[in-house]
Amino acid sequence: MNQTAHISCVVGARPNFMKMAPVLRQLQAYPQFRVTLVHTEQHYDPEMSANFFHQLGVREPDHRLNVGSASHATQTARAVERLEAVFVQDRPDLVVVAGDINSTLAAALTAAKLNIAVAHIEAGLRSYDRTMPEEINRVLIDQIASLLYTTERTARDNLLREGIPDDRIAFVGNLMIDTLMSALDQAVPAASVVDPDDAARISDGYAVLTLHRPSNVDEPATLRRIMDAIASIAAKLPVVFPVHPRTVKRMADLGERYQRIAGLVPLPPVGYHEMVGLMREARLVLTDSGGIQEETTVLGVPCLTLRENTERPITVSEGTNIVVGTDPARIVAEADAILAGDGKRGHVPEGWDGAAAKRLAAHLAHWLESRQGGERDERTV
Repeated sequence: MNQTAHISCVVGARPNFMKMAPVLRQLQAYPQFRVTLVHTEQHYDPEMSANFFHQLGVREPDHRLNVGSASHATQTARAVERLEAVFVQDRPDLVVVAGDINSTLAAALTAAKLNIAVAHIEAGLRSYDRTMPEEINRVLIDQIASLLYTTERTARDNLLREGIPDDRIAFVGNLMIDTLMSALDQAVPAASVVDPDDAARISDGYAVLTLHRPSNVDEPATLRRIMDAIASIAAKLPVVFPVHPRTVKRMADLGERYQRIAGLVPLPPVGYHEMVGLMREARLVLTDSGGIQEETTVLGVPCLTLRENTERPITVSEGTNIVVGTDPARIVAEADAILAGDGKRGHVPEGWDGAAAKRLAAHLAHWLESRQGGERDERTV
């Protein structure tokens, strides 16, 4: 490659940071790349953003867009408007996006409208549940992207069924696991994450709970079912619960009964190193997060996914994950089985080896070199 290629990496929320951090580090090894970082600030709370940047060693963004919280339509439109100004000013050769949040869709759509190539990290994951906003985003981003980087082999099959040409798809492995493996030595012991009074409570074992998806926390009946199951589990084993900001008010709306669940150890949002420490030492994890399904698989910790489906089926077929839905009886039964020693063991999937970013950067370098001297992608949408 004889001339510098400008790559714009766009992030907007915590899951993006974990996927983009190793990519940014690897791209620094290529002098022919000029890399800029755009943070839409879809997650704008310092606990949800700045602390993660610091812990992951991500440099200060070149652009902060202050998109903030809003309805899906407003948030996406706001991001499109602000990203357009950045891309027109910077004129990158390639925009790299990760995951399935509204900022990711906005960046892909804006770049495509400006005839800028798009690379999508974590392409091809499907839950086949179109009631999930993230599923809509995934499908649209993959149709827009010029390069689709997959974390598991079955994602390619999903993309081919949707008409994506095979030469746009590349299996590189799981970027989240690159970040997880690099953080293990810095993981904070669980006893140091909770309050001193709670450290003794969890010393003989504990579970971890995370909840943030609107389908779980914005529906009072669903949230009550989940928390009823958690109350049953917490009566046998302390449950450490870093509470997502969107969940705090929803929990308060449920009433006094759910504010004082015996055995529940609520925490404010925690940093990445703290969360890794909590997961690594847990006897089980209950979650509606996609990334945590992957991390627990690599950590070898049994995971119960509090959803009716998952876009990461490899965590079920090969990993430690069981999809249990929101039925309290099913949740409690599976938790009891784990506590009795019957938790899934699983194994680490192919390509989840800590070297995904290295493979991705090498592929990008080859792809951009092959385009050098040619015209920009002239696809329109």
